[in-house]
Amino acid sequence: MKISQNVRHFASRKALTLPVVGSLVNGKLVDLHTRVFLEKADEGSREERRDHLDDFFDTTMDTYLEALQEGFTEAKAREITHIQANFDFYNHGWVEMMEFPTDEVEAHYERYADFFERHGITIDDPLGEYRPTGGVAAAPSTPEKLDDPEHPHAEGGFADDVYVDTGEEVVTGGVEEPSDVDLTEAPGVTPDDVQDREGEVSRSD
Repeated sequence: MKISQNVRHFASRKALTLPVVGSLVNGKLVDLHTRVFLEKADEGSREERRDHLDDFFDTTMDTYLEALQEGFTEAKAREITHIQANFDFYNHGWVEMMEFPTDEVEAHYERYADFFERHGITIDDPLGEYRPTGGVAAAPSTPEKLDDPEHPHAEGGFADDVYVDTGEEVVTGGVEEPSDVDLTEAPGVTPDDVQDREGEVSRSD
């Protein structure tokens, strides 16, 4: 899969692991992902999918953090969550929202098969052990679109590795994380949030 990567992604990764700020960024990232993917959906289907996507993306934040803890790079951990989402889109027949063609679904699963198997994630069950107890909100499927899929937002030919678009070039595997990440680059984080966090750390020393 081809994904973008910049300082905002590294700031988000760092912020998600922090108390209070992490919850704020989690919510902002969920809103961002829901908005981006709904813009790819047919206009008449957007609202009926919103709650489902909110629940789904909120759950994949746990997958992302788990993948990081297991040693995956930021790019690969994030790609794992995007693959989960594309499995979900595929299962619902939401092909217009997919980031890779339907004929690459198996190839993307195989690349992370060990991780997916450890956590009960399959193409048919993209959330696996991370699925909330109450499940995620339901949304209508369009299975007929799988018969002759048209996916204008999918890019084929990137199933063998994670391809990272830095804005200047496309590299495999991702870029090296900056040594000094500004948390205010993360969605929704303000200088006041960072100052409050630094004060909290000082008080705990």
